[in-house]
Amino acid sequence: MTNVTAIEELASETCVERKGIPPMPRREAEQLLRLLPGWILTDGSIEKEFHFKSYLNGLDFAYSVGKIAEAQDHHPDILIKWRRVKLILSTHSVKGLSQNDFIVAARSELKYRESV
Repeated sequence: MTNVTAIEELASETCVERKGIPPMPRREAEQLLRLLPGWILTDGSIEKEFHFKSYLNGLDFAYSVGKIAEAQDHHPDILIKWRRVKLILSTHSVKGLSQNDFIVAARSELKYRESV
């Protein structure tokens, strides 16, 4: 399976309520992270900074991610900078990572690829 196909497959999943489950084990998170180029694993979250040709392109991307977040009811922290947007994902209800974080990351990754 190619990386693009794997990202599309992950992005096709739907976020579900994760309250009451333990956070994803680090090993599982590391495996999923291999599908998402440029994303890094931090303590209990994943993050990536995306680069754009203009400030407005970054704003458009951030807005697109916001629409993804609302549709999936899973909201990343979004930091908008000059020609850069940083996304930070974690699942607050499990105090760590869940499948939802990787789903939103994959959907965001595909949206970014459409925008550049």
